[in-house]
Amino acid sequence: MLKDNIPITAPKKCMCCPWSRCCGMGDFRPRTVWLGHPEKREQRYPRNVINNQKYNFFTFLPGVLFNQFKYFFNLYFLLLACSQFVNELRLGALYTYWVPLGFVLIITIVREAVEEIRCYCRDKEVNSQIYSKLSTRGCKLKSFPADMIFLRTSERNGSCFLRTDQLDGETDWKLRLPVACTQRLPTAADLLQIRSYVYAEEPNIDIHNFIGTFTREDGDPPVNESLSIENTLWASTVIASGTVVGVVIYTGKELRSVMNTSNPRHKVGLFDLEVNCLTKILFGALVVVSLVMVALQHFAGRWYLQIFRFLLLFSNIVPISLRVNLDMGKMVFSWMIRRDSKIPGTVVRASTIPEQLGRISYLLTDKTGTLTQNEMVFRRLHLGTVAYGMDSMDEVQSHVFSAYTQPSHDAPASRAPAATKVRKTISSRVHEAVKAIALVHCVTPVYEANGVTDQAEAEQHYEDTCRVYQAASPDEVSLVQWTESVGLTLVGRDHNSMQLRTPSGQILNFTILQIFPFTYESKRMGIIVRDESTGEISFYMKGADVVMAGIVQYNDWLEEECGNMAREGLRVLVVSKKSLTEEQYQDFEARYIQAKLSVHDRSLKVATVIESLEMEMELLCLTGVEDQLQADVRPTLEILRNAGIKVWMLTGDKLETATCTAKNAHLVTRNQDIHIFRSVTTRGEAHLELNAFRRKHDCALVISGDSLEVCLKFYEYEFMELACQCPAVVCCRCAPTQKAQIVRLLQERTGKLTCAVGDGGNDVSMIQEADCGVGVEGKAVFSSVFYFASVPLYQGFLIIGYSTIYTMFPVFSLVLDKDVKSEVAMLYPELYKDLLKGRPLSFKTFLIWVLISIYQGSIIMYGALLLFESEFVHIVAISFTSLILTELLMVALTIQTWHWLMIVAELLSLACYIASLVFLHEFIDVYFIATLSFLWKVTVITLVSCLPLYILKYLRRRFSPPNYSKLTS
Repeated sequence: MLKDNIPITAPKKCMCCPWSRCCGMGDFRPRTVWLGHPEKREQRYPRNVINNQKYNFFTFLPGVLFNQFKYFFNLYFLLLACSQFVNELRLGALYTYWVPLGFVLIITIVREAVEEIRCYCRDKEVNSQIYSKLSTRGCKLKSFPADMIFLRTSERNGSCFLRTDQLDGETDWKLRLPVACTQRLPTAADLLQIRSYVYAEEPNIDIHNFIGTFTREDGDPPVNESLSIENTLWASTVIASGTVVGVVIYTGKELRSVMNTSNPRHKVGLFDLEVNCLTKILFGALVVVSLVMVALQHFAGRWYLQIFRFLLLFSNIVPISLRVNLDMGKMVFSWMIRRDSKIPGTVVRASTIPEQLGRISYLLTDKTGTLTQNEMVFRRLHLGTVAYGMDSMDEVQSHVFSAYTQPSHDAPASRAPAATKVRKTISSRVHEAVKAIALVHCVTPVYEANGVTDQAEAEQHYEDTCRVYQAASPDEVSLVQWTESVGLTLVGRDHNSMQLRTPSGQILNFTILQIFPFTYESKRMGIIVRDESTGEISFYMKGADVVMAGIVQYNDWLEEECGNMAREGLRVLVVSKKSLTEEQYQDFEARYIQAKLSVHDRSLKVATVIESLEMEMELLCLTGVEDQLQADVRPTLEILRNAGIKVWMLTGDKLETATCTAKNAHLVTRNQDIHIFRSVTTRGEAHLELNAFRRKHDCALVISGDSLEVCLKFYEYEFMELACQCPAVVCCRCAPTQKAQIVRLLQERTGKLTCAVGDGGNDVSMIQEADCGVGVEGKAVFSSVFYFASVPLYQGFLIIGYSTIYTMFPVFSLVLDKDVKSEVAMLYPELYKDLLKGRPLSFKTFLIWVLISIYQGSIIMYGALLLFESEFVHIVAISFTSLILTELLMVALTIQTWHWLMIVAELLSLACYIASLVFLHEFIDVYFIATLSFLWKVTVITLVSCLPLYILKYLRRRFSPPNYSKLTS
């Protein structure tokens, strides 16, 4: 049993073994579930627990190590460290290789362990939720979230409302109906006394449809009821109020929510992949240089061993400090994001890819809860000759009040047939419009108990403080709340009647004769009611302007005003009325019942009968409702657009709602056309529609999930080619798996980085699939000096020291560098386009640094030969000191914005080198280094190796400055 506002929770994914299908666990089959007889079940339910972890206890360490060493960049350092176990290849102490590598691995393992522990705690919290299990021994508390069939409810109206936002992204309340024969049972315990069973289809990913039957065998005659989506209670949904009882049909990996969620993947940043590629190139250069060195020795002796020794000698061209700096830099970037005062409360769950945020080309966002607050606000009532906005609602309230305080508010205009031309006053027109809005809907008022009164008493006296409106659409709730604010309140409703309260407290009773729900095909809904006080029968209808324009009587203002309100981002509904005589209704009812009993073409015949009423209806008003946007959505989308980022909106909401939100949020600019992709079901229809869309230019695309599935099935390449050319794309009625599929196709077709933003469980697959995911609750710096000079074998230690201690701090301090201030970057988002080009790690940039390293290595070596010709025995001290000073000076010349920690890093690195000379007296003559002759000669070498490069850099900036330098100056 589930009580009010309790989520039916489900796992986000199922961690089953990849061989489950081979073991027979992957075959999904229909099933028969007996009530109260678990021994009759034909198959076992999968284990129903949440497990969002990437690893388990046994696979954690192997999995983490595999994900690290499957890339050449990391494997390269592992092979270097392992080579030191071979005596012929050892260049120094083992710790000089294993300590840096172990440091990196420890950081990685600890980071992954922390993320796994956090994930485990979140899973445990959900798995600990308690539900009541009904059995012959009574109710037992048990953690058992599942997909269920709705059997009965405690609600007096015999139904319940369900919110499915964590499943399909729609936050509106959906009506769910219990099985009729079980709802009529006196108590819930009687469910276990009858002989009945549920037949359910095999598990699938379709969250909008279900096929099944309910059979009771002990009845006379036996009862057999069909089951549809209206009888289901899917996991990951929330019940509005009351207590419901259901029978479990799916658990674990068979849940709809699980089947619509993909497993998380190990994400690797584009920066790491680029570094990995450059490492391969450098390794190739190492092999070539090593072969050349062996060839110069004419391949004498054990030349193959010499090749490996030269590879080890030159291995520090790719220093281990680069790997340390990359990991530490990412941790610092993640820390900066968490500490950013402009985005308080931000939690970085993946500290391995923060630099991805600087390379995003496509942003894919959910609508409800992400772009919008899902708070509908009534903004405008338009009567053709007069319009009422938020600042003039008091006039509407006074008109309604006067209409119900006059003795004969219903005579004679309201009783006049539609064909009679009676000129109505503004007051009567406003009254008719408000009354129609208060009646034409599917909203149900629910009275919840509080500390003052119980539920029955609140419902009996229509307590305003206890009343909550529930409906399948938030638009309808906003309309009913507005009629309450102007004096006409919906206080009661069941399947057959509706009650309204006037400003004077009078209760108006209406009998619901027929109701025609909204469908995506009809784009309208209608209701036929009888006023119990007058006997008048009225047919009210509301819907989209595109369909209502041909239903209402001719007018010259409907199209223009609908366009004006839509351009303001309002959801527009056209409200109309038609008065019916008793004979007209009886004739319609007879034809309607006959059409519903038809076996063939039932839907078409029913629609035809309804359309016989939908002619020459009286146009009452237009309503404009706004979905409140999240704070700063419009300027944010504009900034992203100016930054060169294309924004796609993927939502499970309706097409009209998604289109309106896109306009309201300025996802689609005012000067852009919108192409609404026609609903297609076949390959031919998709081909024709794609050709029609191909002829459009600079046009935003709006497409439904069903049409998208057809296009991707037959014309995947053509559709993605056209969609990627659009300035904006809106995909509505998207299933969670479709969202992930779109992200994956964008990555494959464009090769660009994607970022997904969402706030619900239905967005998890999309967030996991994207290169960078953001759940709603700068520029990476690469700098390294390559050193190609060959050195004697007894300097293993000096090379390792150079790669780690001596140069790590200055290079690492570059994470604090900024090309421009954050305020300037936000003011000129076009600067982001430079990051998309990936110039810091382009092959051109890489080649320039290689040439710089060759130049500096040559200057250091030949400078030492020229200036220290008579003291060449001290070549180690000369070259190594020059190298350290060159590194420190190059880092200093690279910095754009100085930070005090950068100065500390420079001084600390120099101090570490000076302090280490005490331990290196066997290789370096400390007294020789302390002479003035040595100091000024080394200074000359350092300046010659750096200053020309700085001059070239200055001249380049002078005559071809980057974009950001123009702003900073």
